[in-house]
Amino acid sequence: MIDTDAECRRLAGFARPSAASPAGFWWLDESGRPDPAEPVHTWITARMTHVFALAHLRGDVDDAADLAAHGIRALSGALRDDELGGWYASVSAEGEPVGTLKEAYAHAFVILAASSGVAAGVPGADALLDEALGVMQQHFLDDSGRVVDSLERDLCSGEAYRGANSSMHTVEAFLAAGDVTGDATWHQRALAIAEHLIHGVARSHGYDLPEHFDLSWSPLPDYNADRPGDPFRPYGCTPGHLLEWSRLLLHLDASLPDAPSWLVEDARALFARAVEVGWVDSGDGPGFVYTTSWDGTPVTRLRLHWVAAEALAAAGALHTRTGETGYDEWRQRFEAYIENHLIDRELGSWHHELDEHNRPSHVIWHGKPDVYHAYQALLLARMPLAPVLSVQLARPGEGQAAWNDRRESPSP
Repeated sequence: MIDTDAECRRLAGFARPSAASPAGFWWLDESGRPDPAEPVHTWITARMTHVFALAHLRGDVDDAADLAAHGIRALSGALRDDELGGWYASVSAEGEPVGTLKEAYAHAFVILAASSGVAAGVPGADALLDEALGVMQQHFLDDSGRVVDSLERDLCSGEAYRGANSSMHTVEAFLAAGDVTGDATWHQRALAIAEHLIHGVARSHGYDLPEHFDLSWSPLPDYNADRPGDPFRPYGCTPGHLLEWSRLLLHLDASLPDAPSWLVEDARALFARAVEVGWVDSGDGPGFVYTTSWDGTPVTRLRLHWVAAEALAAAGALHTRTGETGYDEWRQRFEAYIENHLIDRELGSWHHELDEHNRPSHVIWHGKPDVYHAYQALLLARMPLAPVLSVQLARPGEGQAAWNDRRESPSP
């Protein structure tokens, strides 16, 4: 099995060169070198800031605190639109905005990064978190508390599109914000998003969650049918997202004093459906396909590293919540797959994409952009479900029981 501490140190070490740009964290190639063909993306910068905040709290690399501070400065500087508010999707190496759309997906990761920065004591993280939460609440949540996927630079208009992916990462961000600030309102907002998309939409579709919607949140089942391998908006059902939602529901269940029973029920169902339609163990070798059609048939058979990472984390979370050995057996199976196929012991990090024969591939993703999924999945698979990782690491020894006591008996 994987040595979690050693692998986290290895992943954090691989990611260190991504801080080469003063504008943020760069996309890395197969060998861990910055890719000059890519701009500096806000989502990568935020995710790497989150990772290095955790790495600082764990002591994984000596300069992790400086690297986390670099990320907070970049998110407070070059990537931030100080004229009209919010964050650019990406900027050039010189700090010039690339494109005009501002994305809820990236803004959710800014909240996650700032939350982890606050827990790790990174200078400037408190102000960044306050601003990011304000922008998200004012501009990227509609009157029903549902996520607005993207807006133009003026934060007034955007695409005629709503998506499950940005909503999912907003739930992740709100869980972190609620734990770090102590404001349970963010947990309730996360619950409302999950209740709509999972207990409402996904459950009514047999847990094959539609990913794409029009402005009234009516599913668009044929969206991107001509681009089935899109990295962010693929056609069909995405088993990796079912696994990610499964885990997030369990974090919500652990964070809410009066958690509704459907959170665990739906988490189980999502995991079961993801394994049923996504996990294949044929003569070509095991692995999760990227997408399936609405009848459960694989569409894109490529195996992406983040899906295996989320499978590991979800199985670990379900075992933690239920104590059932079956989930731990799945956790061990996924961990063995990662160790045997994804970990790149020659060049570092994990292969981000494999073909259906588990050979390195570069159809959807090139290089190894960041280590967010791999790094945190190793921790999530074994740590308590609440509070979030950054808070647990900042308060050593505070496990689930202590968190429950503190949550149910708040300080005056």
